[in-house]
Amino acid sequence: MEKEMVIVLDFGGQYNQLIARRVRECNVYCEVLPCYTDLDRIKKLAPKGIIFTGGPASVNEPDAPACDPGIFSLGIPILGICYGCQLMTHSLGGKVTKAPVREYGKTEVHLDTASKLFHEVSEDTICWMSHTDYVETPAPGFKIIASSESCPIAAIEDETKNFYGVQFHPEVLHTAEGTKMLHNFLYEVCKCSGDWEMASFTERMIQRLKDKIGDKKVLCALSGGVDSSVAAVMVSKAVGKQLTCIFVDHGLLRKNEGDEVEEVFSKQFDVNFIRVNAQQRFYDKLAGVTEPEQKRKIIGEEFIRVFEEEAKKIGTVDYLVQGTIYPDVIESGLGKSAVIKSHHNVGGLPDYVDFKEIIEPLRDLFKDEVRRAGLELGIPDKLVFRQPFPGPGLAIRIIGDITPEKIAILQEADYIYREEIEKAGLNKKIGQYFAVLTNLRSVGVMGDERTYDYTVALRAVTTTDFMTAEFAEIPWDILGHISNRIVNEVKHVNRICYDVTGKPPATIEWE
Repeated sequence: MEKEMVIVLDFGGQYNQLIARRVRECNVYCEVLPCYTDLDRIKKLAPKGIIFTGGPASVNEPDAPACDPGIFSLGIPILGICYGCQLMTHSLGGKVTKAPVREYGKTEVHLDTASKLFHEVSEDTICWMSHTDYVETPAPGFKIIASSESCPIAAIEDETKNFYGVQFHPEVLHTAEGTKMLHNFLYEVCKCSGDWEMASFTERMIQRLKDKIGDKKVLCALSGGVDSSVAAVMVSKAVGKQLTCIFVDHGLLRKNEGDEVEEVFSKQFDVNFIRVNAQQRFYDKLAGVTEPEQKRKIIGEEFIRVFEEEAKKIGTVDYLVQGTIYPDVIESGLGKSAVIKSHHNVGGLPDYVDFKEIIEPLRDLFKDEVRRAGLELGIPDKLVFRQPFPGPGLAIRIIGDITPEKIAILQEADYIYREEIEKAGLNKKIGQYFAVLTNLRSVGVMGDERTYDYTVALRAVTTTDFMTAEFAEIPWDILGHISNRIVNEVKHVNRICYDVTGKPPATIEWE
């Protein structure tokens, strides 16, 4: 029997996958579909509810994104968020106009708590607004159920049809009781039973991979990080020995990591595992390159070239599996977001790839969901909770050009940092932590001698979804101890700095 599901219809907003994530956190299965999805397909999926996302357009523009108006006759509950609320109003005979005051940011909103949508939510609550247009007149049959100082119609409902619209964003953390509102829509309005768990996602994805791949051969780009490891195990459970995992050791891994990856995949999982020691090849290609995007492109292209060579040795390969996750996708600007950086798994690919297709089973998941999927698949905790590591590896944690000497310095400094964070019991409390070898050299004193050596920066952030992050407040005594160890034990380092910048304005990685 198919699991119950909710559809998120995408109208081009930046929070679309975040809405899906919040729905899944409420134990309801959810998929994101484009707003122009055919009505017959929606009927066939038989969703318990539909959520219209926000979006940057105005419903009054001639080419504004829209869905088939027949969607309002399906008898399925609908929640419109921001643009979605305006589209529902516009489509059903209400009026949307440009707001006299553009609202952006945290706003106090007064709610009618008699509405099912606001069951057990505070009458006055903080919500996140972001809109230029607003609903001036609700469509026939709708009543106003929320208002703010500059937005008299902040939420609407037609209880008989189970249509709801909110002018704010309940999916973002800035909306204090937003998750409760979404929970109310799912359970009070859509009458969901909440039968979806991560196990269901993994089962469904494994079945989907089986159907797609059939009897074809698959190659997996295994980096040994959480994402590629979970993707590899998922595919191996779908097609077994049809999968070959190629682990390219590009010489830019953390200390001892190559050996650890080999041990886990050759001993614990029944996969064809090939380790390619290509360190010198990558060092030669990267020699003298300092620009971070160029480093990413070179490493991405070289990865694919190595895979092509290995693929030829093992015969025809139809699919390439990659561990791309959702933050990688939107940060690479494949949707409507601006390019922040091109991720190795997404933007670093060359124009020509000698495979039929790339498979990315984790493309719609956030990092914490990937970890939960990993545990469901039986991957050891040590691998599931290991520190996130970018595809280009230490290449983007070394500012400036790459040399074997610099790699060795960073490996040692990073190892000490991670070891001490774990000893202090902070490893599960910090989202990500790592060392960066800056290109800055400065004067220091070691013993009685003057030195002119590198500065290492330490980075640690707390985050739930890697879309935003705060710097971690590591106690000074622990930072002091880490600093002493690195300076005393790692040659050519004489200064340590701690990065106290959030995301935004910075990214988590330095390059």
